[in-house]
Amino acid sequence: MGKKNWIEFDNQEKKFQETAKVDTFYKRSKINISKQKKGKKGKTVTLIRGLGTEDEILLKELLKKIKVFCGTGGTLIDSNIQLQGDMVAKSIEFLRKEGFYNS
Repeated sequence: MGKKNWIEFDNQEKKFQETAKVDTFYKRSKINISKQKKGKKGKTVTLIRGLGTEDEILLKELLKKIKVFCGTGGTLIDSNIQLQGDMVAKSIEFLRKEGFYNS
């Protein structure tokens, strides 16, 4: 059988670009992770502040990764990540895996 629609490509360039993006975070910044109750019914949310960048694209990529890791919803508000539920321990574990450290 022939390779009619088969295309081979090298994915190494994309991996290099992704690591370069992640390295633009200031990973030794003062990160504040706390849980709060919001709204009428008092739903718990986890706030992550002080990630060391104002670049919205990088923050959205990090938000997507942390939402998948924690298995919950979340949003980006004023350069702060807001996750649904009490996800303090999971978010600390995720940020340490990604190389973030409190200074």
